[in-house]
Amino acid sequence: MEKYELVIIGGSAGGIQSAICAQKHHGLNDILVIRMEEKVVVPCGIPYIYGTLGSVEKNIMPDKLIGAAKLKIAEATSIDRQNKTVKLSDGQEVGYNKLILATGSTPLQPPIPGLDKKNVWFAWKNPDYLGELAKAIDGKGDIVVIGGGFIGVEFADECRKRGHKVTIVEMLEHCLQLVCTKDLCVRAEEALKKNGVEVITNNGVKAIEGTDKAESVLLQSGKRIKCSMVLVGIGVAPNIKLARDAGLEVGSTGGIKVDEFQRTVDPDIFAVGDCAEKYSFFNGLPVPVRLASVATREGKIAAANIFQPQWRNIGTIGAFSTVVADTAIAMAGLTDSKAQEIGYETVIGEAEAASKHPGTLPDAHPMRVRLTFDRRSGKIIGGCACCTQTVGEVVNIIASAIVNEMTMEQIAMFPMGTHPWLTASPLAYQITDAASNALHKSINTVKS
Repeated sequence: MEKYELVIIGGSAGGIQSAICAQKHHGLNDILVIRMEEKVVVPCGIPYIYGTLGSVEKNIMPDKLIGAAKLKIAEATSIDRQNKTVKLSDGQEVGYNKLILATGSTPLQPPIPGLDKKNVWFAWKNPDYLGELAKAIDGKGDIVVIGGGFIGVEFADECRKRGHKVTIVEMLEHCLQLVCTKDLCVRAEEALKKNGVEVITNNGVKAIEGTDKAESVLLQSGKRIKCSMVLVGIGVAPNIKLARDAGLEVGSTGGIKVDEFQRTVDPDIFAVGDCAEKYSFFNGLPVPVRLASVATREGKIAAANIFQPQWRNIGTIGAFSTVVADTAIAMAGLTDSKAQEIGYETVIGEAEAASKHPGTLPDAHPMRVRLTFDRRSGKIIGGCACCTQTVGEVVNIIASAIVNEMTMEQIAMFPMGTHPWLTASPLAYQITDAASNALHKSINTVKS
């Protein structure tokens, strides 16, 4: 039986980052990465296979990312914690000194009658499955997307580029409602509708109808939508069977329970990525956030801590971005409703200006930034941006301000750099102006 200093189960974002960081941080090469798939897809790129990219092969992560670590294509079927071994589907066993679980997640499958019919598809992170989905999407047809989160919205936007008639069905009042402020949700829906996607909200799916394959979707309202295919994108569930069978503790949102160093209840076993429980930066409570960006961060933390605690996970704030047609939106931290639920009294600052200066430059568009602050402490707790694709980096700046607990005054005085082609004018820089707007509101409130 072969034994390794570090064994990593799972070869997507969290597992790959764990292997990278273990080599960089400790100079460790005695590493084995175990994964089931011959190839690993870029998880966030899955919807773009069916429009912009055009094939699964253009959405594959190269194996060279794991560096000097060894790679084993097999399924890990069980963990013997006492003997520190992992049993594989081919009958082999491998030993470990330290073990990192990065087993990811699986698509949620709601209890909808007809979900097992042909032409009902999910966003499985499996290249062969996704290749079959690509064949099924070929040609024209009516597609119903169940779920208006990021996966659902992005699938719908990509499929409409291929000429499909697409309908999104979302149970909540708005698409993206769980992670975005209402104004961002509305902007995304408007962009979808403008480009031919029908958006149905405040309505659930009662059944998927058809003899052998999906032919129509019956809504809770009684409306029936004809279709040739159904895509289900309502979220994911942590893949924890291996951990649970090994006796590891599971948290309230379904992830493997970990401490601030990504350790499970077994000090020699760590968990990262979608399979691991997440805890809010704001109040320390579990939060159901599953993002590749969070997985890579946790992979770094776990790998740094395998021999002794060094890096601490300060909690998840959630930073999201997407683009629908020509409208990009991004959000970090708390939405207004979540802030109120936690107990914050908020002050909102807003600013809008052209994304370049002067605004007459080619491809200059209005970009709006909205920042949310805690009135009592003045600290930023959330923020969003809407405009061009640059908002993805704008929201990363906001996320950095949140984790560093910057106040509205500090952000208003933020030392920014500007350039006509790259940013708004220094006289109308959205982030600092939004903070100034909030600061003035706060001062005027105190005076009154």
